[in-house]
Amino acid sequence: MDSAANQKLVKLEAFLKDYPHITYATPSSPNYASLREIFSLDCNANPLIIVRPQTAEDVALLVQYAKSQGIKFVVEPGKKSAKVGGGTLQGALAAQLFQEGLATPTGTVPSVGYVGWAAYGGYGPLSARFGLGADQIMGVKLVNPLGNIVEADDRLLRGIRGAGGIFGIIVEVVVKVYPLTKVLAGVLIFESQNITAAFKKLNERYRELSAQGLPSELGVQQMVVNSPHGRALALTFMWSSADIETGRAWLSKCETFGTVVMNTIAVTTLPEFLRVYQEMVPSNVYGFSRTHNLREMTEEVTTAITPCLEIMPSDPGTMFAVHELRGPSASPTKESVFGTREHHFMVEILGTSVKIELREAGLKWANSIWEAVDKTSRYNILPGTYISLDPPGESPGQIPLFKIYGSHESDVLALKKEYDGDNVFDMAIPRLVDYLHG
Repeated sequence: MDSAANQKLVKLEAFLKDYPHITYATPSSPNYASLREIFSLDCNANPLIIVRPQTAEDVALLVQYAKSQGIKFVVEPGKKSAKVGGGTLQGALAAQLFQEGLATPTGTVPSVGYVGWAAYGGYGPLSARFGLGADQIMGVKLVNPLGNIVEADDRLLRGIRGAGGIFGIIVEVVVKVYPLTKVLAGVLIFESQNITAAFKKLNERYRELSAQGLPSELGVQQMVVNSPHGRALALTFMWSSADIETGRAWLSKCETFGTVVMNTIAVTTLPEFLRVYQEMVPSNVYGFSRTHNLREMTEEVTTAITPCLEIMPSDPGTMFAVHELRGPSASPTKESVFGTREHHFMVEILGTSVKIELREAGLKWANSIWEAVDKTSRYNILPGTYISLDPPGESPGQIPLFKIYGSHESDVLALKKEYDGDNVFDMAIPRLVDYLHG
């Protein structure tokens, strides 16, 4: 630590002595390593200090201090529980709402912070019925660049629904909720020894089924994962209606996608479904993911992908998944800046690994799939990307804003200049310093 940084730390610790309820850890603290732990092991940044505010007022106080001292900061979600606050985890939120017989759309990994997932888009198994996570946000309380706690007005709300925390630190959100007490959900595992044939068959059958029309209550996601028994083609299944018998009829149709070797689908709850899904996902990985947005999973696309699936690294952190956006969020709206507002398939290529020695192999594999898909029909490839899953830029502005926000690019910049013209929240993604001062 250089002398300037050490001086800032000494001053900050002296400041925090007046607020003993705000706990913190420095690099010399015994709990620093556990507090610093995050999903991406590629991040080697070691913060000067990790501070754990307990209330929105604490957050405001810390923003005021950091701004006055010229200290850069980032928000790490998931280190506390709250009503529906900036640190609320998806699993905790689902469990809390379940106690009231309610639900709101979430992703599939319960250890992911809810607000970050929702504010930047939010694909999930309930999207076809209720919409993206961003479209559930009805109100936001945030700490602005002056360190004041404010309620977002309608214009700022529109920006938050897609651009997340670039305008301030979100300390609480109000979201739409829906009656939902039970679901028919789980995973189908298909015979995968011939992964090329299995993958092509699944997508062919799904195209046929989709052409007949799919109910909004049905949410499925195809994946290729490395299970304890080897590489496997899987399909997560979610039927979010009390009409379980109709759900079973749709499950029977999905079972024709391949030769089923394992079926965990049963009547369950959303919190339990998320808990089981967490067991499929490593807690930490090296590397990053890539995405493509496609109009359809065409035969050309599946043919391009399968050679890469044949050589998929065996690390449990390496995966391939396809998210489909259909239903209420798959049409243009003036209420959000989320860019890709039409029916599409978001291909998620996880070139990640739990073993550092396999990191480069995983990234090379992910890039090979991305490049293979990129050579298919240009009409079928949508221009947008999904910022939550694309690789972090080495410098601000590396991913062009129009690829994230489409026609809303100028609106995002205008809102940023209006609500955070001094770029106090510079470290929030997407980083806009090159756009603000270019």
